[in-house]
Amino acid sequence: MYRVPLLELKDSVKSRLEQYFQFRELGTNWRTEILAGGTTFVTMAYIIFVNPAILHETGMPLAAVVAATCLCAAFGSLLMGAFARYPIALAPGMGLNAYFTYTVVKAMSVPWETALGAVFISGIAFLILTAVGVRQMIVSAIPHELYAAVAEGIGLFIALIGLRNAGIIVASQETLVTMGNLRHPDTLLAIAGLLIIAALFAWKVRGAILLGILATTALGIAFGRVHWQPQSYSFRDITATALHLNIRGALSYGLIEIVFVFLFVDLFDNVGTLVAVGKQARLFDAAHEIPRINRILYSDAAATVVGSLAGTSTVTSYIESAAGVAAGGRSGVTAITTGVLFFAALFVAPLVGAIPTAATAPALIVVGSLMIAHAAEIPWSDPLISIPAFLIILTIPLTFSIANGLAFGFTAYVILKIARGEFRSVSWLVYALAALFIARFIYLGAG
Repeated sequence: MYRVPLLELKDSVKSRLEQYFQFRELGTNWRTEILAGGTTFVTMAYIIFVNPAILHETGMPLAAVVAATCLCAAFGSLLMGAFARYPIALAPGMGLNAYFTYTVVKAMSVPWETALGAVFISGIAFLILTAVGVRQMIVSAIPHELYAAVAEGIGLFIALIGLRNAGIIVASQETLVTMGNLRHPDTLLAIAGLLIIAALFAWKVRGAILLGILATTALGIAFGRVHWQPQSYSFRDITATALHLNIRGALSYGLIEIVFVFLFVDLFDNVGTLVAVGKQARLFDAAHEIPRINRILYSDAAATVVGSLAGTSTVTSYIESAAGVAAGGRSGVTAITTGVLFFAALFVAPLVGAIPTAATAPALIVVGSLMIAHAAEIPWSDPLISIPAFLIILTIPLTFSIANGLAFGFTAYVILKIARGEFRSVSWLVYALAALFIARFIYLGAG
């Protein structure tokens, strides 16, 4: 006799959740969101092993960093999904972890505990900048006409990473890049995966990217191309890095430059990812603004603080979230699903390691191709927009940096505004950011 009330309660909770996550407005459902979250997770699961491998070179215990990576990715993605209600997953940022290891710890001889203290300070600074509205102003300062260029540039960036991971494109001293060995078994596997995913898309199969990754993994296992070495990880391993950060040491070292780099790169990588994913998922409103942007910025800042406490480098929004959006993800349930899977990875990390790079590389190529559609939104006949847009599209993949691409395009836009005599229409913040970008170029050039 309790079955009917329980069913009514279940339906009521489900209805309230669907209303909270705006399923009807976004045109989505539970199945689509969960599949999208799984797609995002599988596409970015490499970070569970790549981040610890990089940070381990500082002397940090490998197993502890694996646990910290899973924990902060789970926390950040769950917070982004439940609090901000967006399909954006978070994890320790690639590039920032390399800067942490090779520049801060190795080149500058800063202990990893002190470097974690600098990450913590940058996270607190992010929270303060968000609370006073500075980060929101920076996002709003980017001309909305350039949003499509950011999305397209990141699309090319994603595709380039996929082509490199697949072995289709390799480095060359003579021509920068060149064709890889297309007869290599892993490259052939990646090409097969690309054809599988493309065919599934052509047939409009739901979950095409996730199914393609799993099918390619199965194909790799069948042909002996999955080299899997199971290792045991436990959440208890995190005690070797958790709360080992040295905040006082970071302050006494005078690591202003390091904190600034963490702040600058994370800020503009996040902005670029936010614009690209928001554009692809059609999250912008009529005024070209993203609703609840405060919650998005609070979420990634809080994740960075938690990451430093757990024992990993700066946590940032992942552009691989675009894979989940391409799979139909539109609400926070996508990010929540990704977060739950990252938490589960604490206990099944060896299984996650069975997914080869050759299986995820085709997914990145396909996602990149989907994002190129935004090129049609750029007014190519207007040099004031087309030249900065072109610089953004070109420099994001070629410099391997979203922040660099934004810097080139943003600075060019301001200079062209001045040259055309429209300097009064540019706000003081835009000039301040342009000056900051130019100072950064001078600093990098002096290196």
